[in-house]
Amino acid sequence: MSEVYAIRRTRLRECCNAVGSAAALVSRPANVRYLAGAAPEGAVLLLGRTEDVLVCAGPPDDRSPQSRPDESLRLHVTNSIGGDPAATAAGLAVAQDVDSLAVEEHHLTVTRHRRIHSVAPGLRLTGIAGAVEQLRVVKDEEEISCLRIGAEITDQALGELLESILVGRTERHLALELERRLVDHGADGPAFPTSVATGPNAGRPGHRPTDRRVEEGDFLSVCLGATYRGYRCEIGRTFVIGTAPADWQIELYDLVFSAQRAGRESLVPGAAYRDVDRAARHVLDSAGYSEALPVLTGHGVGLEIDEDPQLTPAAMGKLDACVPVTVEPGVHLPGRGGVRIDDTLVVRPEADGGPELLTITTKELLAL
Repeated sequence: MSEVYAIRRTRLRECCNAVGSAAALVSRPANVRYLAGAAPEGAVLLLGRTEDVLVCAGPPDDRSPQSRPDESLRLHVTNSIGGDPAATAAGLAVAQDVDSLAVEEHHLTVTRHRRIHSVAPGLRLTGIAGAVEQLRVVKDEEEISCLRIGAEITDQALGELLESILVGRTERHLALELERRLVDHGADGPAFPTSVATGPNAGRPGHRPTDRRVEEGDFLSVCLGATYRGYRCEIGRTFVIGTAPADWQIELYDLVFSAQRAGRESLVPGAAYRDVDRAARHVLDSAGYSEALPVLTGHGVGLEIDEDPQLTPAAMGKLDACVPVTVEPGVHLPGRGGVRIDDTLVVRPEADGGPELLTITTKELLAL
């Protein structure tokens, strides 16, 4: 992986040179990991004029290769307790005769800016906001492999839950069990707080599990994901509790399924972000649910669960191959519940079989 990290840092250095900076300070945790591998909490990366340095407040965890940073980087541990790695990195930049330092201004706090200025008052700061995030959009096959394994873990955890007795259990209890199963199957942990929603809560975006118990006739919506080697995936499914779904539940489910399929089928290299959103949104809008729709149809995933691209009505840009995204349309009817169907896929050209579905748990409307 050292060669991969080196190539990524070279690409960022080219971005910095384009704005007139010979060095860069990367502080956003996901960006540090992308460029340097696993690093201690709070670590920052200095792309210097003469060498690159990972600056951290304490030594890294070396218990496994997956928890270590890129071995080709020089590691600098701050000397003082409570010392700011970013301020230390600024001092190291000055020692390399750097007069201009590109920083992630969207992540740099006022306090940290003052600390940098106190250490290096003559250092001119420029911005590279979003540069690393843009490099992260297109994944290499190693990154996609991590997402694929995370999706397999997620499918496994969800499949096991569906085989258990659900009636009478609370949303909160089911969410905790799913997160435990993710870890049992090899995940670093959940990719985000697991959502389990029943009855009138089902299909509500971002629902936090409550003590409501699962009842016969409920919709049950589940949204979860595993983190594997830092990479995060997502799946969402909706089921019915009981012997058979009601007619209105079948109708609503079929509608959301059709919208999700339209979104999935539009994932081709060169497709505009907004066109993917439009494909799914049109199905639901035409059926009269425009006011019940979420603000987006999907988003990128990777080292963070919500990355670029954003699949929204106003999004600018076009999809590239090897970009993993979610497609997650849903409808929530206040007081009744709703449906959400969510998959993680990788954009692939038609010659390679079209979009690669990572989350494969059935989308059939199951009665549990």
